[in-house]
Amino acid sequence: MEVLLAHPGGPFFTRKDEGAWTIPKGEAASGEDLLTRAQIEFEEELGIKPSGEWIELGSIKQKGGKTVHAWAFEGDLPASFQLRSNMFELEWPPRCGELKEFPEIDRAEFFTEEIARRKINPAQLVLLDRLRAALQD
Repeated sequence: MEVLLAHPGGPFFTRKDEGAWTIPKGEAASGEDLLTRAQIEFEEELGIKPSGEWIELGSIKQKGGKTVHAWAFEGDLPASFQLRSNMFELEWPPRCGELKEFPEIDRAEFFTEEIARRKINPAQLVLLDRLRAALQD
């Protein structure tokens, strides 16, 4: 099993690796269909439309309080894949008065389950456990 993880863009994650990678994710509006939002976020963050049979992995709460609803699907990145993440603005360096643009995601890679367990945000580790269990059923 290999897992696609995304590395957050921006200056706070430039030198962070293990424990910093994440599943592609975003914010859902109140009442919005969560699977539809997950599919939209995947496309916005990676620049490719996801497709396949979806495996619901449930929800987790991250250290900062954000609730993440997760799904998995079998797939591969096309040979011509070029990351096209959406951008965000941040005052950088802090208190300089100047906004700079950064990609939400600066890298996306497949990792073996063993390596993914080291790379992924610790709060999301349980999602890998749930995926493994779903694939063994």
